[in-house]
Amino acid sequence: MTRIDQLLAQATQIDSPTAQLDAELLLAFVLNKPRSYLYTWPDKTISAEQKVAYQALFARRLQGEPVAYLLGRQGFWTLDLQVAEHTLIPRADTELLIEAALQIANVNRPLQVLDLGTGSGAIALALASECPQWQLTGVDRIESAVALAQSNQQQLQLTNVQFLHSHWFSALTEQRYDLIISNPPYIAENDPHLAQGDLRFEPLSALISGPDGLDDLRLIIAQAPAYLVTEGWLLLEHGFDQAAAVRDLLTQAGFMDVSSQRDLGGHERISLGRLSSLS
Repeated sequence: MTRIDQLLAQATQIDSPTAQLDAELLLAFVLNKPRSYLYTWPDKTISAEQKVAYQALFARRLQGEPVAYLLGRQGFWTLDLQVAEHTLIPRADTELLIEAALQIANVNRPLQVLDLGTGSGAIALALASECPQWQLTGVDRIESAVALAQSNQQQLQLTNVQFLHSHWFSALTEQRYDLIISNPPYIAENDPHLAQGDLRFEPLSALISGPDGLDDLRLIIAQAPAYLVTEGWLLLEHGFDQAAAVRDLLTQAGFMDVSSQRDLGGHERISLGRLSSLS
């Protein structure tokens, strides 16, 4: 018979800075128990079926497959979201976009907000949960991503958000938004990080954006003024070394109050601007 602590001792085999946590999440998932159970009952034996199920997940994690894909779920903001291989895994870095949106926009006014490239719906759903007065629209060019976002919406029972199939602005009508927010692809096509860690398993279409990683950011910044109200805001996540380029693009497109914000690691990871009344 195999005990819980014996299985968790194998965590050191995982090549990850969160190896112990990874093993705990996988075992708790198989046992259908909270992680606290593992420490309360470390000498508890598990069934042969549970051991087989855990070892199968553990083997996939050893090959580098992200825990979020193995579990089919990922926490983001205050939400627990379904994730799948055709969407980017929501990351803590992207929560900086949520914080910025809540700082600059009036949470008590009935604002119209657009989330471009919504994926699992993480950004739109987080804002919808925080701001019931807002009406949010999330769009994605991948139909299966739209379906996943809609499933997350139903699970969370949020009624002030809708998800549509659209490649950026392509399927949108004359609606203008008070706030447009996006975490678009921003990795250069030859970036060596694409062959490392979790990125090896995530969809390239959600990661790569041309030779310098700025193709989608250029398109969004150029087209956003046609979909923003006067003095509406555009908030964008980008790479750690792209802030200066994104600020220049925002300024050239007629945005004012252009600035960037740093993540916990000190890197400028989001940039924002307000549409000038002269644009």
